[in-house]
Amino acid sequence: MLKSAVRGMVTIITDLWVGSNSSGVSSKESLTIDNGAAQASKTLPEDVYPDSGFRLPLPKRDDLDDYGKKVYDKTVGDVSRMVAGLRGSVGIPLYSPKLAEHEYALNQYLRYESEFSGRIRELAILVTAQEIDSQFGWTAHEPIALKEGLPQEIIDIVKYRRSVANLSEIEEVIIQFGRQMFSQKKVNSETFARALKIFGSKELVDLVALMANYSAVAAELCAFDIQLGPNQKPLLPLP
Repeated sequence: MLKSAVRGMVTIITDLWVGSNSSGVSSKESLTIDNGAAQASKTLPEDVYPDSGFRLPLPKRDDLDDYGKKVYDKTVGDVSRMVAGLRGSVGIPLYSPKLAEHEYALNQYLRYESEFSGRIRELAILVTAQEIDSQFGWTAHEPIALKEGLPQEIIDIVKYRRSVANLSEIEEVIIQFGRQMFSQKKVNSETFARALKIFGSKELVDLVALMANYSAVAAELCAFDIQLGPNQKPLLPLP
């Protein structure tokens, strides 16, 4: 009955709907479903809620205990650093506030407090998304990678698994490292040695953690069947 009520609502509170801007971030709450979103909701899988785009309704602040409300407020308050708002990887963990707090803190450290440039960070995220077939992750981050100065030619090398022969050493190593780690399930000694020489032990640990973190997030999004927003087109060609 709850799901039927949710699907039947004409107005749905959507805290942070993914917009059509290049960053995928909307800082303005939408209190009604526009025609495009309503149309998109008609094609959603039966067990996916239109307000959230995944298999649970968007978490509501009033339904959380005091600790959960604090985590919610801290998370939602940091709009400028949210790629897809509550509709992305942030909304799902809020059902478990302590998990959400730790996941969010780890993501913020790896993205903004580690020593990677935006270009290197986004390259590592895209490699991860491509290797594990994460459409949501890729589509959210390709525009960000472009904004961070990663050329479309390099993005396409990752997207279509092309040769890395003509890339700089750092870009080549990141792509090879991710391909071996996720697809081959083994990073060979040569690739590891080259990565260690480039990054050093601390940054290499952070690089692996960054890629592993986005792999873990992708697993959550897969399990809860996260859908692209109504104004998003899939950017990653999947088999």
